[in-house]
Amino acid sequence: MQHFNTEITWLTLTLLMTGLFWVPYILNRMYEHGIWAALYNPQPDTQPKAQWAERMMRAHANAVENLVIFAPLVIAIDISGVNSQVTAVACIVYFFARLAHFILYSLKVPFFRTVAFLIGFFCQMTLIMALLN
Repeated sequence: MQHFNTEITWLTLTLLMTGLFWVPYILNRMYEHGIWAALYNPQPDTQPKAQWAERMMRAHANAVENLVIFAPLVIAIDISGVNSQVTAVACIVYFFARLAHFILYSLKVPFFRTVAFLIGFFCQMTLIMALLN
């Protein structure tokens, strides 16, 4: 069994988490429109009736947009060998910041969702600084 460093482990967990963010709002779509209509999905732009599901869809999109920045940073950290306790902690904190952002965005919690987003952003900046130093 291969052992990954902390950064790659938390990147993998972040990928898994982000990859599962769609499940609750698709289950809601199945509830609202029926299973076959949700699976067939002839109109992908159909907005959910439940406002939490709409917000969850936007939170998922935001998580994917930020993953495009986070994942290459972690891979670059790993390839360049500049892993450190700081980069490991940044990856762990990033995971929980993105989880908090997803939940808070979905629940329509205004201030704290922005704080969670900014924490994730600063984690990304920490990884960039590790690469630049």
